[in-house]
Amino acid sequence: MTTLHTRRFVSRTSLDAALSERLAEAFAAGDGADTAIMLSGGKTPLPAYNELASRGPKHNDRLRILFSDDRYVPSTSDDSNYHQSCELLNALGLPEDSLLRVRTELPLQDAALDYERKLASLLKSGVPIKLGLLGLGPDGHTASLFESEHLERARGHLAIAVQRPDGLEGISVTPEFLQHVEKLVFVVAGGGKHDAILSLMNGDPNLIAWRAVQGAKDVELWVDQAALSSLMA
Repeated sequence: MTTLHTRRFVSRTSLDAALSERLAEAFAAGDGADTAIMLSGGKTPLPAYNELASRGPKHNDRLRILFSDDRYVPSTSDDSNYHQSCELLNALGLPEDSLLRVRTELPLQDAALDYERKLASLLKSGVPIKLGLLGLGPDGHTASLFESEHLERARGHLAIAVQRPDGLEGISVTPEFLQHVEKLVFVVAGGGKHDAILSLMNGDPNLIAWRAVQGAKDVELWVDQAALSSLMA
């Protein structure tokens, strides 16, 4: 049974600093062996990404980067999770074949199949996915898994195409893929998410985010005091 460990931070600044340090450690780990890290999109992790980029992070030369999900938009769009993380990716300076991005220049279903093939190849090669970041939406979604229908359709897959509630389409990793990540960390900050946070902390079986990580090896919730305070307001 999946257990959630919660780490509370006194401020958004302390959360960002801790995330930056955790990523720096993960990027540099491995002693020359193949490793992989999964980044999440959204605004929450961006301060940590950008702060780390400004430092010129050291990294394992055999590091791979992948993404929990992306919107089906051009890779140069401000809505693209890949584009939002480019400052960090450029600072890492990894070769192109070490970046497993969603190829949104392909037709939607082809992009999902292409991403699934990349993830399958990564798993087949035995490369350990040491750390995976996830967000948590006010509606309780994570990655681009918003509905029970998405979870049902995700069975037997590592990535799927979805219709998002915001009118955009997207490609998301699946619960089956998340089970292969050694440590998953939900990074949550700010207001407006108190119901979703409480449901996640209580292991609500109806919460999409909680259902998505069932079977995962190690799951943490990192949350700042502002979000926690809203639980008691």
